Amino acid sequence: MTDRHERLSSAHLYLVCDDRPDEFLAGALAGGVDLVQLRMKDASDEEIVAAGRRFAAAAADHGALFILNDRPDLVAATGADGVHVGQDDASVADARATVGPERIVGLSTHSPSQVDAASGVGVDYIGVGPVHETPTKPGRPAVGLELVRYAAAHTTVPFFAIGGISPANVRAVREAGASRIAVVRALTGARDVQHAARGLRAAITGEVQVGAAQ
Repeated sequence: MTDRHERLSSAHLYLVCDDRPDEFLAGALAGGVDLVQLRMKDASDEEIVAAGRRFAAAAADHGALFILNDRPDLVAATGADGVHVGQDDASVADARATVGPERIVGLSTHSPSQVDAASGVGVDYIGVGPVHETPTKPGRPAVGLELVRYAAAHTTVPFFAIGGISPANVRAVREAGASRIAVVRALTGARDVQHAARGLRAAITGEVQVGAAQ
């Protein structure tokens, strides 16, 4: 197991976001974000590489992992620790061939059959969701907590519950069997990102119970 994979196995809080200022990244990472994924669907290669290098440096400063969304071909150029692909993106096999065995490959899953299939294709982790409807995935129906329960019982790789997770519902997600969550708006929309990250991390690990306010 590589150092990257060891850090993945102990991770709890995953931030997915577009390009963000250094101050935001520093606050999120100081608050306990273990992985940060850069998602720039419509940007040029040059823009992705420039932002990715900043993200990689920020993550390294805090001992966190930096994951690039959907661009295995730019992982080396950005210095990313791995890549995340969706069901309709590059195949896991192609992503693995591009980034190599030392780096991380993650995969989105949205159904029990996709959760089952992921265990046999060589991914290092899966995202499970969207648990709740979210504007970051328009048109993607919510899978609810039932798929979280299914993943907790069946998957052989680490999984992150994702999709509309907030301080108001993270306890229910944990009680459904998740010990890892991935969030977007819960941090990108927070007034105090460090405080918000600290609260979410504590909630998913069971250290505290959080309410709707944060």
